[in-house]
Formats: sequence, structure tokens, C-alpha cells
Amino acid sequence: MVKTASTMLPLGTSAPDFNLVNVDGQHVRRADFDGKPLLVIFMCNHCPFVIHLRSALKAFADEYISQGLAVVGISSNDVSAYPQDGPEQMKEEAVSAGYAFAYLFDGTQETAKAYRAACTPDFFLFD
Repeated sequence: MVKTASTMLPLGTSAPDFNLVNVDGQHVRRADFDGKPLLVIFMCNHCPFVIHLRSALKAFADEYISQGLAVVGISSNDVSAYPQDGPEQMKEEAVSAGYAFAYLFDGTQETAKAYRAACTPDFFLFD
């Protein structure tokens, strides 16, 4: 059972802006996905629920990205508390899992707060 319940943004809310670095050091902005439906997944490397969903996340993203859905994964964990969730380890995970979506690092947790993300994985879908 999950210790922390997910929260929800009110229906009809626009996706909050973000400008984060992906595992290749490139900046990715929310505006890069204007005009597309966007799935934002708050996730991290060490979460047992994310680990359990790993292959399903890849399969889902592969199927729906090809149909026009934009997908990003965002890790907002404190790397001093969870060093396995740092950018280098995120890159290793993205390559190992074969993720076709951008895996972004939110070191300040500002993006997680803007989305009201409370746990991992936490999914937010915008049209």
C-alpha cells in the first residue's frame, strides 16, 4: 500500500511550466510540447512501485508516443538523501530501461511543487 496518497490538480488546469535538464544535459521545457497532449510522470530510480512498472512504462510510452502523446518523466528526489536518484544514475536507468521519453531532473523540487506531486509514480495528463 502506498504511504502517501496522490494529489490532483483541478480538472481543466493547464500544465505548469518547467525548464529542466534531461539525462543528456539538454534543457526541456513544457512549451516544447505545446499543441500535444502531455503525460508528466513523477518517478525515481529507487521507488519500488516505479521499478515494478518499469517495463509497462516503457511499453505504454512507446505505443502512445507513436500516436502523438508527449511523455516526460521527472525525478524530484533529494539526491543527498537518495543518491541513486541523481542525474548520472537517471541516465543509466533511462538507457537500461530503454525509455523513449525525456527523463528530467528537478533538483529544486519547484516543478514537483507546481504540479502538487506527492509520491512516485505520480501521473498528470494534460490535453
